[in-house]
Amino acid sequence: QVHLAESGGGSVQAGGSLRLSCAASGDTYNTYCMGWFRQTPGNGREGIAVIETGGRTTYADSMKGRFTISRDNANVYLEMSALRPEDTATYYCAADPGVSVACESLLDCDGTICYLAYWGQGTDVTVSS
Repeated sequence: QVHLAESGGGSVQAGGSLRLSCAASGDTYNTYCMGWFRQTPGNGREGIAVIETGGRTTYADSMKGRFTISRDNANVYLEMSALRPEDTATYYCAADPGVSVACESLLDCDGTICYLAYWGQGTDVTVSS
């Protein structure tokens, strides 16, 4: 089992920046692929970016430019800049062993279903105009 704990969420004005952190514990050898996702009430969960152990990253097209994912061993980070009110959401960290499915493929969700094995509880980000 992998336990993921997000931190760094909060309230920020439009145009501001935030850095989210996620620390993995437990069977951290199962964190080959780690990623960030977000969800707003009434909407499905969407992928932001994933990163492999070696540092290879994949971003959702709509997230390129303002979001930067990075990792340090089994810790993963999301730098967010030029934030907009529509970025208001609950942000989730996720991890997967990446054995049966390529990491970049795990970025795609089907409605509320995303396919990484382990998930954090989420951290709220509120962007005010």
